[in-house]
Amino acid sequence: MQRRYKTTAAMAGVILLSACASQDPVYRAFYEESGSIADNGNFGQSTRNNIAYMTGEKQYTYELASRFAAEVLTTVNFEFNSAVLDAGAQDTLREQARWIQQFPEVRFRVYGHTDAVGSDSYNKSLGLRRANAVVNYLIRLGVSRSRLEAMVSYGETQPLIVTEGHERRNRRTVTEVLGFVGSHPTVLDGKYAQIVYRDYIASGVSQTTLTGIEGRDFETEK
Repeated sequence: MQRRYKTTAAMAGVILLSACASQDPVYRAFYEESGSIADNGNFGQSTRNNIAYMTGEKQYTYELASRFAAEVLTTVNFEFNSAVLDAGAQDTLREQARWIQQFPEVRFRVYGHTDAVGSDSYNKSLGLRRANAVVNYLIRLGVSRSRLEAMVSYGETQPLIVTEGHERRNRRTVTEVLGFVGSHPTVLDGKYAQIVYRDYIASGVSQTTLTGIEGRDFETEK
């Protein structure tokens, strides 16, 4: 009986040591690719970041994002506990879609937010549903799904108005410029400035009904 207990204890010790070893990054790195122990998930990110600065992509992304925010309403709001797009939200998204479609070299991301009512997990889910609702509507309006990046939900963590109550302005999504489409010919040529400073025509419809009126139409009788 005592021998069996010792054997069992010894086996348990071996299993425990194996489990500990499997959690040891040095031990795991022995069976993985060279350099994997130094990879925290952002391996090579600094190089990509440096290239983006040297080519001007970073700066032009910022400038284009500023232009988008200045020319189009980037935020839509929601009713309490809802991810349904009302008429006002749909109007805003139609404007966003028109702008986005005239810059086919650009990618966008939609961020979902909520107010502080409800649990963290529920609000995270609700914010994501709102972001998905916006993305799906933009797709219906003709924007390519490949240009709308993964939706990120911040839940209740980034309020515009700090309150625990039902604040409509906190129940929102925000559409932002994410970057450039890497495979687009203009981007391959590095013509970021050309993209940023391209004219945006909000609509092909005349902004006035006063068409065909000339100076002589205002002449008085002699």
